[in-house]
Amino acid sequence: MHEIICPHCNKAFKIDETGYADILKQVRDSDFEHQLHERLALAEKEKQNAIELARTKATSELQQAASAKDAVIQELKAKLESEAVARQLAVTQALSAVEKERDALANQLTQAKQEVASIANLVEAKLQNELQKTASAKDSEIQSLKSRLEAIETEKTLAVNQAVSQVEKERDALKASLVSAALEKQLAESALKDKYETQIKDREDTIERLKDLKAKLSTKMIGETLEQHCENEFNRIRATAFPKAYFEKDNDARSGSKGDFIFRDLDDGGTETVSIMFEMKNENDTTASKSRNEDFLKELDKDRNEKGCEYAVLVSLLEADNEFYNTGIVDVSYRYPKMYVIRPQFFITMITLLRNAALNSMKYKTELALVKAQNIDITHFENELESFKERFGRNYDLASRQFQTAIDEIDKSINHLQKTKDALLSTSNNLRLANDKAQDVTIKKLTKGNPTMAAKFDELKG
Repeated sequence: MHEIICPHCNKAFKIDETGYADILKQVRDSDFEHQLHERLALAEKEKQNAIELARTKATSELQQAASAKDAVIQELKAKLESEAVARQLAVTQALSAVEKERDALANQLTQAKQEVASIANLVEAKLQNELQKTASAKDSEIQSLKSRLEAIETEKTLAVNQAVSQVEKERDALKASLVSAALEKQLAESALKDKYETQIKDREDTIERLKDLKAKLSTKMIGETLEQHCENEFNRIRATAFPKAYFEKDNDARSGSKGDFIFRDLDDGGTETVSIMFEMKNENDTTASKSRNEDFLKELDKDRNEKGCEYAVLVSLLEADNEFYNTGIVDVSYRYPKMYVIRPQFFITMITLLRNAALNSMKYKTELALVKAQNIDITHFENELESFKERFGRNYDLASRQFQTAIDEIDKSINHLQKTKDALLSTSNNLRLANDKAQDVTIKKLTKGNPTMAAKFDELKG
């Protein structure tokens, strides 16, 4: 790790080897390009200065040569003029010598001109040679710099191509990871959907298996035995509905058997109006051998007779799938007199009906006693009374069955709607969670903890 201090805020921060190498390469490339441009500009400037210097030097040499030539010419002119004067003075004496001297001077002048031209050519050749050498050296240096620049550009292009290739590879890998994440999300959603469908199916099976739960137990009955449930239900309304009633467990087993509860109700005069022997039968779902309600009717009738009860009622959860017992209050008087089989939810209803029927019967019995006291034949009346009781019981049985059928249909509709609602809510919630997770996937989160990828994406954005 390298520590770098920001020149603006003087805040130190650490960077790994890869990031530091990238920054160093960027700084090095930028500085090298800057120095290269400065060197090229300096070389160009030096080249121009050398050319100007060479031009200035050549011009100066040419001017010096011209000055020297002019001086020689002036000197020669002066000599010619002096010689002309001398010749004019001694023209007569040395005409031939003057002519010879003139010819000699003419030769000297020609030679001087040739020498001046030769010097000028020499100077110009030397100047051209120096210029060529200087230009050749500068061109060589420029070619060298251009070669280095091209090599640097090639290296830079290669590095950029490698970096782009690496970024493209990382981008492809990231795309592949995103595709993989999408596939994983789909698999997770599918697994979650299968899981919830399995759970829903299990719950539906459980609900189907316990579809008559309401017909078996009330919510208060959960965790209680059937006997405790019935006792609690009776005690809950004892003070208001049955203030003078007797309802206790049958603890008398002297005859070898006993029922579960005995109900006796008294009128205001202390006369017993109705008595019922109750037997409660429950069975676990895991029981290997299933009992039947019919198996307990004989014993119940025996207990009813031994305890002197008028009615016998079997409160049963047995044969849960038997629609005959699930329709309501079942009259089994065709097997045993004044005996009924009911589900727990009809426990209070059964007591109320029998008590009310007994109260009505007591009215008739009272009237019958009065008639007997008046020596009136009541045989026909008793038959009518029994016929009325049978018709009343039959009508009540039909009405209770229809009432229970309506309740069952309502419960089934409620359960079906509740299942649909739960499934829709569960599906909507799972889809919302999956969508939130998909929307929450960002490049920033995917590159979290990976400074190299973050730097590459920042470079691509730049």
